[in-house]
Amino acid sequence: MKHYYYFIFSFFFFFTTSIAQVKNVFDTARFGTVTEMETLMKLDASSIDAKDENGFTPLILAAYRNNEAMVDFLAPKSSTINYSCMSGTALTAASYKGLTKVVEILLKNKANPNIADKQGSTPLIYATLAKNEKIIKLLLSKGADKSHKDNRGNSAIQYALISNDITTINLLK
Repeated sequence: MKHYYYFIFSFFFFFTTSIAQVKNVFDTARFGTVTEMETLMKLDASSIDAKDENGFTPLILAAYRNNEAMVDFLAPKSSTINYSCMSGTALTAASYKGLTKVVEILLKNKANPNIADKQGSTPLIYATLAKNEKIIKLLLSKGADKSHKDNRGNSAIQYALISNDITTINLLK
C-alpha cells in the first residue's frame, strides 16, 4: 500500500511540476524558443492562430517583441499573418518598432503592407514617421500604397513633407 501512495504522489508531483513549467502560447511567442512553440503546437495545433484577451496573436506578439526566430517559424504556418487587431498587424508592429529583419520575414511570407490599424495608419506611414529608409524601401517594393491617408487625412508623403525629411520625400515621390 505504501508503494501505491508513493506512486500516486510521484505521478502527481511530476505532472504538476511539468505543467507549471510550460509557458502559454502568448508568452512563448514573446520570449520563448521555437522548440517550446513546437511543443505547444503538438498539444494544440490551433494555438498558432489563437488570440489573447487583447486580440493579439502569437505572430503579432513575436513581431512586436522582435523574436525573429519565432516570427520566422510562425509566419509561414499562421493563417493570421494579415490579421489586424486594434493595434494593427504583425507587419504594423514590426514597422512601428523599426525591426527591419522582422519586416523582411513577414513580407517574404506575403504580409500585406496596406492593412491599416484603427488610426488608419499603415506600416508605410509608421516607417515614414520613424524615417526608416530601409523599411520604407522594403514596403514600397511589396506594393505599399503611398497615397493611403490615415484618420487625420495624412499620407506617408505628407508626413515626410511635414518633417522636411528630404531622403524620405524622395523615396515616396
